[in-house]
Amino acid sequence: MAGSTFGKQFTITTWGESHGEAIGAVVDGCPAGLPLQEEDIQVYLDRRKPGSSPFSTPRKESDRVRILSGVFEGKTTGTPISLLIPNTSQRSADYSEIACYYRPGHADYTFDAKYGFRDYRGGGRSSGRETAGRVAGGAIAAKFLNELGIRVQAYTKSIGPVSIDPSRFDASAILSTPTAMPDREADSHAQEWLKACMQEKDSSGGVVECVISGLPAGVGEPVFLKLDACLAAALFSIGAVKAVEIGDGTGVSTAKGSENNDPFRIQDGRIVKASNHAGGILGGISDGADIVMRAHIKPTPSIFRPQQTVNVHGQEQTVSIRGRHDPVIVPRAVVVVECMAALTIADLLLANMGARMDGVRRFYGK
Repeated sequence: MAGSTFGKQFTITTWGESHGEAIGAVVDGCPAGLPLQEEDIQVYLDRRKPGSSPFSTPRKESDRVRILSGVFEGKTTGTPISLLIPNTSQRSADYSEIACYYRPGHADYTFDAKYGFRDYRGGGRSSGRETAGRVAGGAIAAKFLNELGIRVQAYTKSIGPVSIDPSRFDASAILSTPTAMPDREADSHAQEWLKACMQEKDSSGGVVECVISGLPAGVGEPVFLKLDACLAAALFSIGAVKAVEIGDGTGVSTAKGSENNDPFRIQDGRIVKASNHAGGILGGISDGADIVMRAHIKPTPSIFRPQQTVNVHGQEQTVSIRGRHDPVIVPRAVVVVECMAALTIADLLLANMGARMDGVRRFYGK
């Protein structure tokens, strides 16, 4: 299977299946000398792990990470960092009946069409559990960025019809509310919406917003490897993401140029923008303002109400999905979006080091 490696300079390769012995990742290209211990990674995995709220799957996984290589005496060595996360709560019997039919909204049919074979235990590689490896690697990227004063923060912007009010933004609520909303009032309304969805044996989608602050101007490429294109590709690689916006996003299609342009000005001797409709990116290159992007997450496709499908014998049938499933993916996807953004920025920062001759001369003392 191709396509399990992300990045060119700072790379991550994820491996494993939802109901296999373990899942994990190998991170390569991380500079030597970065302080790193398992707890740095665990705090990120704890935000993603199942069974952590009333609105996540009841599957219980400790998601305890082990660093197998690439770290010595508490610092990275510059060699590949291998990360292991054992699966401890597999219940493959929950999925035995889906071996003979295709679940609506899942990758069952497309896997069969491509490979002629599929791991039906929770979806195998196409399961959302694969993202644990991304989060483990992304935690390392985030720590690398923190050393450079760059911060990546994601949160739930909306669930179903309930959206946060920016005037009530409370960053502490992101880690303390079941919805990962930075607005406790919106969180309360969203919980009521989700309870109603569960009573109706249904699920909900939503939007994750991510802000990257502290990134200097000049990161990204002007043609195929545009910063916004790379970020969009990273977010679209998350299975549940169906749309990505940067800055004003789809709002630009109804705006005038005079409304959409961001005027430049001088502040404390630096070039800054008076607004940020562009979302921190101009011509595929960072402009020094906060990068603001949004990932639109689809509703969980595994719902308990009857649905129409077909089986592997080409016969139509009605099914009701059983097993352990999230009524909403959004809160657990927040840290996945955050980590994919961190991996993208770390990769592009390292690639950017050779963009200018004066920078190469300074590095080599010439």
